[in-house]
Amino acid sequence: MFLYEYELGKAGDTIARELFKLKAGETFVITADTESDARVVDATARAAFAVGAKPMVIWLASPLGVGKAADPMLPVEALTAVLKETDAWIEFNNEWLLYSTPYDIATKENKKLRYLNACGMNPDLMVRCIGRVNYPLLGKFLERLREMTMSAKHVRLTTPAGQDLEFDNSSDPNHLYTLAKGYADKPGSHMLAGQISWTPDLESINGSLVFDGSIVPPCGKLDEPVRLTIEKSKVIKIEGGNQAREFEVWLNSFNDPGMLRLAHASWGFNPGAKLTGDIVEDERVWGCTEWGLGNIGPMLIAPDGVSAASHTDGICLNTSAWLDEKLILDKGRVVEGELAKLAKELGKA
Repeated sequence: MFLYEYELGKAGDTIARELFKLKAGETFVITADTESDARVVDATARAAFAVGAKPMVIWLASPLGVGKAADPMLPVEALTAVLKETDAWIEFNNEWLLYSTPYDIATKENKKLRYLNACGMNPDLMVRCIGRVNYPLLGKFLERLREMTMSAKHVRLTTPAGQDLEFDNSSDPNHLYTLAKGYADKPGSHMLAGQISWTPDLESINGSLVFDGSIVPPCGKLDEPVRLTIEKSKVIKIEGGNQAREFEVWLNSFNDPGMLRLAHASWGFNPGAKLTGDIVEDERVWGCTEWGLGNIGPMLIAPDGVSAASHTDGICLNTSAWLDEKLILDKGRVVEGELAKLAKELGKA
């Protein structure tokens, strides 16, 4: 097990100075639960304090669910009150608060809030996917890919595990394309570097969706593929072994049709990410695609998103992708000209 005492200090400094650009006097809230790693919390708090910010660490008992499913086990009113008044917030919770009631209220009412999702962070992940990232170069790669994605009308995604899924991108201007370059220096919700997410035209999503990396929650890292048959974004069949059954039971436990609806597609491209079962890292594995089911946040469909009882994300490894019939990704390897050049510079030829 790597401890990374020195490298962790650099990663914490990167969070405070480069990503949040914290200023003296700003209140910086760090939330964590009893499944979180205290080393990443402490390294980040020290770095924030060193630049003159006022770190406030909030430890919570780990809920037995994520998003709004966590609400019954959270001090909702007190936590909401704090988040409504803070300048910046990084979430290290393992059972994430993203899409919970405190998150929803704080991000809607606190117009100055800068939020960075870093759920499930550990020292190894923090060093590889934060401390060692060339942010300007990765940002250039992601900006080019988002531009290409936004310009495409039709998308097809396949994987060696048997996925074959097609859809149209929405012409609705309220369908937004989030770009996670890792920065949280402007108000709004931000994610760990290496992801682009968007909600396509939901009526157009059809085919076979195969998760072969992880599903979080409830399964974690997968031992075998889980196949979903999709019609107009709705899950009409789930096939596979024990983990497929676990996933189906979990989705149906909410008694909410919204949990059987695809919420978003995502590209995964962080050069330091590897498949671990930690969804924040898994969804950034180079050349993967990720699909969310359930709640759709306002950062994807403005102004209020589409509510559901909870949210889950599944990973499709080694994706091949066509944008308007042009191949840009071949089994996880970037093949489009300009993108391929940038990928090589990032060490991902």
